[in-house]
Amino acid sequence: MIAAFAGIFGCQLLGEFIVRAFALPLPGPVLGMFLLFAALVARGGGSGKGGGNNADVPKQLGAAADGLLGHLSLLFVPASVGLMRYFDLLVANALTLVLALSISTALAMAATALTFRLLAGAKS
Repeated sequence: MIAAFAGIFGCQLLGEFIVRAFALPLPGPVLGMFLLFAALVARGGGSGKGGGNNADVPKQLGAAADGLLGHLSLLFVPASVGLMRYFDLLVANALTLVLALSISTALAMAATALTFRLLAGAKS
């Protein structure tokens, strides 16, 4: 399992290095995730027919990823504490925040629906 964690964090480190070296407008861990995905595809992954089949992922890597995902909610604690530090500012701008969130959510849902309709129409 240590090798699996080393692989995951190695991909994250490589992604961070590439992002900083080339000044890319992308978070390093996101690029690292794509690098890990590319490595899994290159080793012969992606041949499964879907349906939750993770036979293409090495067992130790799957176990390490499941362990990280099992404790993912702990990563939200610092962000929540940070939000509470600015609670007065949030309350003062509550109407603006609610409007911005509502409008952006509606626009995102509309864009998703239109994209689905466009792609579903192109397939048939």
